[in-house]
Amino acid sequence: MHGRQREKYAADELAVVLSRFDLGLIESITEFRRGSRRSPKDGVVSERGKFLLKRRPRGLSGTRRLDYAHRLQAHMASAGFPLPRLVPPRDEDGQVLHRDGYVYELFDYVRGQSYTGAGEETRHCGETLARFHEASQGFEHVESPQHGDYHDSNPVRTALNAAPTSLSAHDSVHGREGEVLALAQSLYDAYERSCGVVEDMGLREWPVSVVHGDWHPGNMLFRKHEVVAVIDYDSARRSQRALDLANGTLQFSILSSRRVEDWPDTLDEDRARLFLEGYASRSPIGDQEQACLPHLMVEALIAESVLPIAATGSFGHLQGFGFMKMVHRKVAWLWENAERLATALAVPR
Repeated sequence: MHGRQREKYAADELAVVLSRFDLGLIESITEFRRGSRRSPKDGVVSERGKFLLKRRPRGLSGTRRLDYAHRLQAHMASAGFPLPRLVPPRDEDGQVLHRDGYVYELFDYVRGQSYTGAGEETRHCGETLARFHEASQGFEHVESPQHGDYHDSNPVRTALNAAPTSLSAHDSVHGREGEVLALAQSLYDAYERSCGVVEDMGLREWPVSVVHGDWHPGNMLFRKHEVVAVIDYDSARRSQRALDLANGTLQFSILSSRRVEDWPDTLDEDRARLFLEGYASRSPIGDQEQACLPHLMVEALIAESVLPIAATGSFGHLQGFGFMKMVHRKVAWLWENAERLATALAVPR
């Protein structure tokens, strides 16, 4: 991502695209500089309200994954789940606009704030995940898209093997190639061990349902410490709900710092428990689900970090080698505390 410019709409492109939606007189358009650099977003104010226009990168047009996400969003909106409503274009069959190989999505703008880490917000995010799982039960589609989970994932294993090569292209690891290889191997071993523990607990035999697949603070908007909108359904699919639960617990309890080398090994156990309490307030968590959470969190943490590092040598704007060392510390802490965490975070039914 280093040095890449954020893509923007051309003026004539915007004029043509917005003319395909029933917006009335356009009053203002403002660039929205958040999210993927490959997907430009603009806030649009018109006489009919406030909207957010998003352009998908070429190559996603007509994919099963995108179609699944759009159908799921329509179902969730009809079920009263909090999310931005997709505004369909005029004279087009579907909820999005297809033009020149791009997909354009227009959403109602939802006013809200980012996650602050407050306890009320954390608990409500757990409760909202349970609402998601409840509301999605009635969603019927031919089949979910074929992109895998972070659990027992061959793409994750491939990325762990490829990461040393990607990292070696950076000057920061010159002369430390052996350390890079040892780091990747240690994470590979930890991933396999956690995968084995989860498999032994019988996850494959547990019921599957629609999962969000990317439940983290950046995909939520808040007002008065409550979730008013959940976004980004690109990773939705059918799987065991424990994968959503573990990833959410990780994402809402992970501790960071200004410098990646200063990130603590520990998690915020108070926030983790609040998240799980919020979920359990609507849907009881099974004993086996609770027991496997620390090991699924290990898998989720490794998967989320190593996939972009293997592809680019970095994690967003952070240098990949330092980020992997931090992940290694957190993984070691999770393994050391797995049995205690499974008990300490258990929510009474």
